[in-house]
Amino acid sequence: MSRIAKQPVELVKDVSAKLDGGSVTIKGPKGSLSLAVHSEVDVKEDGNMLTVAARSGSKFANAMAGTTRSLLSNMITGVSQGFEKKLELVGVGYRAQAQGQKVNLSLGFSHPVVYAVPDGITVESPSQTELLVKGIDRQAVGQVAAELRRYRPPEPYKGKGVRYSGERIVMKEAKKK
Repeated sequence: MSRIAKQPVELVKDVSAKLDGGSVTIKGPKGSLSLAVHSEVDVKEDGNMLTVAARSGSKFANAMAGTTRSLLSNMITGVSQGFEKKLELVGVGYRAQAQGQKVNLSLGFSHPVVYAVPDGITVESPSQTELLVKGIDRQAVGQVAAELRRYRPPEPYKGKGVRYSGERIVMKEAKKK
């Protein structure tokens, strides 16, 4: 059995789980998330704990049990605390401004870039060179942050571009004469 799946997932205060055959719904103070459980995986609720087990001893079933346990843990964290990614814009004239469900980016192109934020995700701009991507779904938060970064990834010579907060860019040496 998967080492990760052996550990039960604890339901924190104000979070409830509902098991419906092949799906699990987690509800908390920030919202609710749902997960379709694979047929090779069995999820049970014991009081305030969720246990995940593989139905067969196959390698695939063990892998899916560990994956399901991690997804359930992330869902519980999401509906109780939420997730956030911080992006930094480095470069002269690089600016970002969040306006409702749109983000206006000035990234050195001849035109402004307008990104439509999907439902369930909020983007804030505390300053002109910072963006905060927040939401309850870890995968969706990471995807939006990656899509915003993809417009202008950091380049290795000057380090200009959109980067994650704390991301280390390996700089290359300039060409010598």
